[in-house]
Amino acid sequence: MLAGAYQLTPMKEACLSRCRSPIGFFLANWRAGRLGAIRMGLQHGLFCIGCCWMLMLLMFVGGAMSVVTMALLSMFILAERVLPSGPWVSWMPGIALIAWGAYLAIFA
Repeated sequence: MLAGAYQLTPMKEACLSRCRSPIGFFLANWRAGRLGAIRMGLQHGLFCIGCCWMLMLLMFVGGAMSVVTMALLSMFILAERVLPSGPWVSWMPGIALIAWGAYLAIFA
């Protein structure tokens, strides 16, 4: 349920908007030289981790025991990356995760 709640936060949307388009990020934050390339890569990587860290944590915990869980979470992450931008892209998995967590809390 916490992972679902994180999907609904402005921080998630801010990180996802920067992670979704690497070329846009690099054009807006260009740094020359090797150190500049390393810095840009690290910054972009932090945004990508910021948008997907909760789902990746769920993949580690749930995916270790369930291939179906791993496949569903992989589809959520893929959808966020390739579908047209908008808050609904991360809200849909967030609502699904909250509902799934509530179901497990009540009936399991």
